[in-house]
Amino acid sequence: MDYTFSPKFQFILKLPTLITDRHVFISNWMNSKNFSESSDIKVMPSEGSDSLSFISGEFKTFILIVVCSIASIASYASDLSVKLQSSDYVLLMRHTTAPGIGDPTNYSLNDCKTQRNLSAEGIRQAIFVGEWLRKQAVGKAEVYSSEWCRCKDTAELLNFGGFRVEPALASFFDDMSKAMESNKNLKNFISEKIKSKGEQALIMVTHHVNIFEYMGENIDSGDMVLAKVRPNGELISYKLIPRPN
Repeated sequence: MDYTFSPKFQFILKLPTLITDRHVFISNWMNSKNFSESSDIKVMPSEGSDSLSFISGEFKTFILIVVCSIASIASYASDLSVKLQSSDYVLLMRHTTAPGIGDPTNYSLNDCKTQRNLSAEGIRQAIFVGEWLRKQAVGKAEVYSSEWCRCKDTAELLNFGGFRVEPALASFFDDMSKAMESNKNLKNFISEKIKSKGEQALIMVTHHVNIFEYMGENIDSGDMVLAKVRPNGELISYKLIPRPN
């Protein structure tokens, strides 16, 4: 029988690995401090004594920081993935780094070579963002992209099993008079998709102008916006998620 665990439980299953990684880090940190039995690490206590008395105050503080860090990571990861499972939240993403502004004169949407494209760094960033999302327990997603190649490449490199081109995500940089119409189309698209996406995350890869028109804030290449939306696709609130490095 196949079992599908919730994102929270999947993350709990990963905790031993996370703790092991941090144990290695702690060991290295201790070595860098040149701890010895004659300095900060004292003799192990006898039975019945304080089980933590052999650890120095400085090291106790360090352990506490690590434990709190693990708890914080678990909370943030489950929060993002659980929200994206609901129909109340969607994720907007600006394509990763593609040097320049706009597109060359006489570019064609049917020919990527005529467009502004992802740099080698932009390719690396898109792959990393996809990996980062999966580490946050975002396991399944419906991914949609603008028709521009830099967005399609970003969407593909996220590696969620493919993507679909969506006209509502198309850039209007060449004709800013289309801003309101484009934003209306985006809201309608969101409204339609949140009804049918189920527990999959809805990820939309688009452009700076589209995201700015929707939520009113400038974002950098590869940044994401966790948007809480109404059933009609209108924005209620949002959280900016800077591109993870």
